[in-house]
Amino acid sequence: MVGHSVHGTGQLQRADRFLQLHKMGSPLILANVWDAGSAHVVAAAGASAIATSSGAVSWAHGVQDGSHLDLDTVRMALREIVSTVGGLPVTADIEGGYAETAEGVGASVAAVIDAGVVGINLEDSGAPANSSTAPLYTAADQAARIAAARDAAQRAGIRLFINVRTDVYLFGVGAEAGRYDDVVARAQAYSAAGADGLFVPGLLDLDILSRISQATDLALNAMWLPRAPSPAEFFKAGVRRVSVGTALFQSTYTYAQRAAARLFNEGSYADLADALSFGELNDAFRAKSQNGE
Repeated sequence: MVGHSVHGTGQLQRADRFLQLHKMGSPLILANVWDAGSAHVVAAAGASAIATSSGAVSWAHGVQDGSHLDLDTVRMALREIVSTVGGLPVTADIEGGYAETAEGVGASVAAVIDAGVVGINLEDSGAPANSSTAPLYTAADQAARIAAARDAAQRAGIRLFINVRTDVYLFGVGAEAGRYDDVVARAQAYSAAGADGLFVPGLLDLDILSRISQATDLALNAMWLPRAPSPAEFFKAGVRRVSVGTALFQSTYTYAQRAAARLFNEGSYADLADALSFGELNDAFRAKSQNGE
């Protein structure tokens, strides 16, 4: 495995490239991965950047999503992913920062930057159970956590892309009529604290997304789901980036489970017959290891 200096030229270039990908004439499409193998095949499919899914990374390690994975395990997985995909930018879903305090979030961000990433997702859910605003942090508390993340990045010398996930719509927080105003207020606070992007899972309404995009200078991120608008429709509404969350993991492991069931129950190899050959995959990984940084 190749280590990555937080001051390395390659990481600085990847950080700049990732920022520019949010300013193109089409949306940045991210097919979220969970380990070095999945990152490799997504990169080979033509990805412009690699993004992890916290849920998929957790499942790949045998635990539930929801901050049940320890930071050291996440950091090691990220090192392997960064090393595998060579020059592609990698952004990491770090859930709520694996910490409640702003100082703890800063330490977590420093650790994942050291693993080689150039972007993060940081969600505003996960407030302590005794908080008056649970399950979301207040806008002020989340802004402090974002500021700590930005400070950690600046100390590392990396132009980290901070994509903040707000779960107002996902969790149905507050009265429906007030959710738009809540998201916009949070977006403004998060932008002032140093965020670059705003992720609003649970919201597919193009009109509301368009209004949010016009009310903030943050790059808007939407979840691409079955029966959701197309990337082109999202982009027309002001969305700069779409991601699929755990969908690729779900599809992969659903197929694996069904294929295994046919092996056991029907004695059928049919689902495995059209796979890439052992040699093709093995040679592809060897090429990556030889050409990696």
